[in-house]
Amino acid sequence: MVVNCPHCAKQLKLNDKALESIGRLQAGQKIKVRCVQCSEGFNLDRSSLAGMAANQPGTDAQKGGQPAASRVVPPSPPDIEWLRDGSFEDKETVDDIPSALILFPDIAAKETIRKAASDFGYHVESAENSAEAIEKMRFVNYAAVFLHENYEQAGLENGAFHQYMRTMTMSRRRYIFYVLVGGRFSTLYDLQALAWSANLVINDRETEYIHTILRKAIPQYEELFGPVMEALRFAGK
Repeated sequence: MVVNCPHCAKQLKLNDKALESIGRLQAGQKIKVRCVQCSEGFNLDRSSLAGMAANQPGTDAQKGGQPAASRVVPPSPPDIEWLRDGSFEDKETVDDIPSALILFPDIAAKETIRKAASDFGYHVESAENSAEAIEKMRFVNYAAVFLHENYEQAGLENGAFHQYMRTMTMSRRRYIFYVLVGGRFSTLYDLQALAWSANLVINDRETEYIHTILRKAIPQYEELFGPVMEALRFAGK
């Protein structure tokens, strides 16, 4: 399915993963995609699917809702001029669906966090151990990471993954919403999150309220850091 960038009018083709993520959104929820040509972001929601379908060539919506004539006119042959001159330009595909990495031991809260992240439009992944998680981080730009304090036997202080996040270069770290979960934390306590080099901390007792917590924390994070990160991106930092 094709959508036009509202900033530069570039025609972008949404892949199956993007369409699936949009289709899972609840009423009022949106995901942000980025144009591959002008790099500007714009929001899409479930109503966007209907609008995109209506704008596809040959739909009844474009014909004022009138059914097609009974006499079917076959389409014109395809333009194959590109075969002779050797030029070929494929439509750009939007792959900018945010991904989240869930690093939890086998506890009930793992599925609660996974479902919440999926409901917020994230493509959710997990890893069996810290080595696999770090390897994934090297190749995927995750928008969010959820780490439980008992994910590694060494604990949070000596765990390899938390140390990896703490020493990550700021040019990359600033784009990751890093969430720590565990019994030692006080939910939504910003000072404690700062002390642990995280963006958000959640106590185990409050994981059942993860939807409400994320609805509060993510917009605050985007409002606070969004303009700064956009300015840094345009400055090439």
